[in-house]
Amino acid sequence: MFASRYLKKNNNKALIQQSPTNNTGIIIVIPCFREPQILDTLNSLKHCQPPKSNVEVIVLINHAETASEEIRKFNAQTKQQIEEWIPENNTEKITFFAVGPVELRKKWAGAGLARKSGMDEAVRRFNEVNKPNGILVSLDADTLVQNNYLVEIENYFSSHPETPGATIAFTHQTEGLKGKHLEGIRLYEKYMGYYKKALKYTGYPYPMFTVGSAFAVTAGAYVKRGGMNRRQAGEDFYFLQNLAPIGPVGEITTTKVFPSARLSDRVPFGTGPILRKWMDGKEDLTQTYNFEAFADLKDFFDVKDQLFLIEKQDYKLFLMKLPLPVGNFLVEDNFWEEIRDLNQNCSSLQSFQTRFFQKFNAFKILKFLNFSHEHFYSKASLDVQIEKLKKSR
Repeated sequence: MFASRYLKKNNNKALIQQSPTNNTGIIIVIPCFREPQILDTLNSLKHCQPPKSNVEVIVLINHAETASEEIRKFNAQTKQQIEEWIPENNTEKITFFAVGPVELRKKWAGAGLARKSGMDEAVRRFNEVNKPNGILVSLDADTLVQNNYLVEIENYFSSHPETPGATIAFTHQTEGLKGKHLEGIRLYEKYMGYYKKALKYTGYPYPMFTVGSAFAVTAGAYVKRGGMNRRQAGEDFYFLQNLAPIGPVGEITTTKVFPSARLSDRVPFGTGPILRKWMDGKEDLTQTYNFEAFADLKDFFDVKDQLFLIEKQDYKLFLMKLPLPVGNFLVEDNFWEEIRDLNQNCSSLQSFQTRFFQKFNAFKILKFLNFSHEHFYSKASLDVQIEKLKKSR
């Protein structure tokens, strides 16, 4: 079986006793922590057009081992609520499971471990029917989906068998929002679009939206990348960026998910905390990374091939020809050690080109942007930077 070694290594124990059907092709994983609107999400899935394969939905109700009695009671009520809903809503094509409440270890408790626990269970079930091309779908408990959601996910992976995963188009829910809250979510979506397009402009090969409620991955690729990480926030970002080097992560644009735009401080970063800071006047979403910093990166990436088999003395001369923010960052980051490692392990320019962006990845880009804005640039008008990007392409 394709995932047996992974499951043994992760000490995976079955959370669902009922075996999957051989026709199970999609398993949707929904972490659920203190979620009052979970039935809205489940009803949204129930009303989807049925795909050819069978679908399972795993709602992983969870809390930390140190959770308060109030949270435990809320989650227990959620479990009961879903279990009362399930018998009337399971069909031949879609089966819902309420798992938990699962207690997560204090050290790791959070969105990452909850998502990992659910996705590992989905992998275990696909392993049971030996289906490495089974599709794991990540969704959130406050997110609605379009009617063609299941069909389009199935169609995409069927017509792109080489892809290990895909992001799914999204638009945040705005019904009932007004004033500064509505302005905030619109600015945040505009920023996300700018950031993705600016990354593409630099020549970075893996620009993508990384939203926990809006991606899917094959079970085989999930296992190959070592599964979901246990980060308390940003687990989606890290997982998708680590997935990209093994194959093209696609974009499903023929359907949409609709995440909540609620205010939240339950995780360190993401939509909820950013909107909370915006509402409290601690974050200015009208300002963003200066486009000049992305232009500097493009200048660097355009000449990166010169680093193949470069000697240290020539590397120092190479740095002097780069935009000052990039040159200073590479010194500060001691990037020479990573270049030396690349050149010791790459026998051709082609392998160097591929592996270069495993070193200068999305995390390092973010590190550079923060460095350059600390020492060289100031954040600037989002609308102005978008216009600069448009004119430069």
